[in-house]
Amino acid sequence: MTVKVRVPATSANLGPGYDSIGLALQIYNELTLSVAEGKQSTVEITGEGALSLPRDGSHLSLKAADLLFERAGEEPPAWRLHQHNRVPPASGLGSSAAAIVGGLFAANAFLPRPFSREQLLEPAVALEGHPDNVAPALFGGAVICCRNGERWHTLRLSPAKGLQLQLALPDLTLSTGEARRVLPEQISRSDAVFNLGRAAALTAALLTGEERPLGWAMEDRLHQPYRCPLIPGAAAAMAAAEEAGAGGAALSGAGPTVIALSFERRAAGGSRADKIAAAMLSAFADAGVECRIISTSIDCSGVILLD
Repeated sequence: MTVKVRVPATSANLGPGYDSIGLALQIYNELTLSVAEGKQSTVEITGEGALSLPRDGSHLSLKAADLLFERAGEEPPAWRLHQHNRVPPASGLGSSAAAIVGGLFAANAFLPRPFSREQLLEPAVALEGHPDNVAPALFGGAVICCRNGERWHTLRLSPAKGLQLQLALPDLTLSTGEARRVLPEQISRSDAVFNLGRAAALTAALLTGEERPLGWAMEDRLHQPYRCPLIPGAAAAMAAAEEAGAGGAALSGAGPTVIALSFERRAAGGSRADKIAAAMLSAFADAGVECRIISTSIDCSGVILLD
């Protein structure tokens, strides 16, 4: 038996939604899983990260597959994994979440009594450490995540039609661990209130397609002021994107990617997207950093099985 799955990239935080809001993107990794003939798991990787990702049991997809079998009370077999990546690692686009969710979803198909998609969230968060990437990778769309005691709650939203995303991927890497170490242990009440209002406004703007609030609704005081100094050109790229016509811009996850949001029906043809892309490229170039642009939109399916 061979199982092939497709899992989307994700963009978390979107400014004020720290560790609680994420989007699934139409950029995909594909993962093919089967039981190995011998006793040793094998890993083949093509595409993004092919030269740097592990090829043994430390690979996140294999760790996820083994964890799921253990939670089901089953002995994990040796696996044969092939992964084709379009999501760059350490880019702020959920590459680790894609590996985890892909491994869980593929291994789930081998179980005699598979878990529901909702039940896969807990082991996914256990491996990732936070929910805002794994949840949209599982469910698609925009997802809001909250912890209630021992349980994670998610609310999946379908943003208004026409949401367009411009991603500026600088030629830099920034690990989530490094990006978390610079964050303060405590925040002020005023900063908490600042982010609460903007996270609510961001959610409303995504649902209604109202673009005008995005510029201020994607502002943040909890993580971006501390992370942007680690990413030359990021703050300038966010400002340049808005000046070029984007509704709003933010770091994608912990960065270094910058994401700009707009609604297509308000754009004058494709020219606005081109201007936004050019502005972000120029801002990073001024900081001495090369980058590439990916134009995409929201994925509404999450991880799926492929024939």
